[in-house]
Amino acid sequence: MRKALMLLLAICLWSTGASAQVRVTKGMTDASLLDVSGFKASGTGELFRQTLEANLVRSGWFQIITAGRAEFTVVGTAEDSGGNLSVRCEAYNVITRERHFGKSYRSPSADARQMAHRVADEIIKALTGREGISSTKIVMVGNRSGKKELYICDADGQNLRQLTRDNSLSMSPKWSPDARQIVYTSFLSFFPDVYLITLASGERRRIANYPGLNSSAAIAPNGRELALTLSKEGSPGIYIKDLRSGRLTRLTTSRRAAEASPSWAPDGQRLVFVSDVAGSPQLYLINRQGGDPRRITSSGAENVDPDWGSNGFIAYATRVGRQYHVCVLNPETLAFRQISSGSGDFEDPSWAPDGRHIVCTHTVNRRSRLFILDTMSDLRVSLLPDSEAGDWFSPAWSPK
Repeated sequence: MRKALMLLLAICLWSTGASAQVRVTKGMTDASLLDVSGFKASGTGELFRQTLEANLVRSGWFQIITAGRAEFTVVGTAEDSGGNLSVRCEAYNVITRERHFGKSYRSPSADARQMAHRVADEIIKALTGREGISSTKIVMVGNRSGKKELYICDADGQNLRQLTRDNSLSMSPKWSPDARQIVYTSFLSFFPDVYLITLASGERRRIANYPGLNSSAAIAPNGRELALTLSKEGSPGIYIKDLRSGRLTRLTTSRRAAEASPSWAPDGQRLVFVSDVAGSPQLYLINRQGGDPRRITSSGAENVDPDWGSNGFIAYATRVGRQYHVCVLNPETLAFRQISSGSGDFEDPSWAPDGRHIVCTHTVNRRSRLFILDTMSDLRVSLLPDSEAGDWFSPAWSPK
């Protein structure tokens, strides 16, 4: 079982060498009732229909009903002909009879699932005004090959594929703001270095290999800078690297503490990170230009793994007794609430771009799996099927 993963790793390696609001209008218990019985499908179209329905339910905004009074209805057809899938889809407000959505689509039948993801997001946007997450991706660390490599899957856990084959230890993947690149730490050279992968081409380049520790990198919202942990000057500290010029700036100045796991604010003007300067791992805020960090956690023996969501809130893991749980904190008021519950450890939280869902690691009896938590309800869904062998860690949800 991992304990304060990145910070304690940093300590180990060192010793050896803007205000936002989350608007809640509907929780899962009062999700809008949606009737999809008027949507007909055949052939591969049935896969499209099933995927579409599952995406709408997973969003948390809808409850599918087959009888009774629905608020919304989705009608249309999905027909497979000659290796191509033709879809017509409309969504109506049952009470007002207003049509909120209507489109036709055509794609190869092999792309039925991807088309369903796209259509689901467009329906969610039309009916709720909120962004959907069906078309997003999740990157994670898995050990089913015997080594800890990076894997990517769709937001519903399908289409799982291996991204790296380093035959080594891979850690802490994070997305670029445009979701076209992934930055991560690898022991490919037997030392912890930071690499950047361009997904379209598969090109990989090493972008940080300073003496000592290079880890927990996060690309800034502007896409031009990188926050990361380095121990090149002694104790592990937070640095900012300009990806174009290579210029390196040390952000934190503590010489007797280990600092790790930086995460950028949505506007790129502040970062949250973990430091043990007070004796135990806690969360701190610091301006992008530097200055004195401000501690923002006081409850919990340890607070680690911060992820600053696009909604302005910070998700993190806190140790309560002997367990870790996921919490969400408002960095302006410092009000927080625990999201996870139950036995085992909940760690590595990562926000979905909808500001509602969080993917995290759940470890029970030394078995680690990934779960999606709905912050507006008690719903908890396993990301990958139980049949997927191995353990899974450090998930990161794509920004789009």
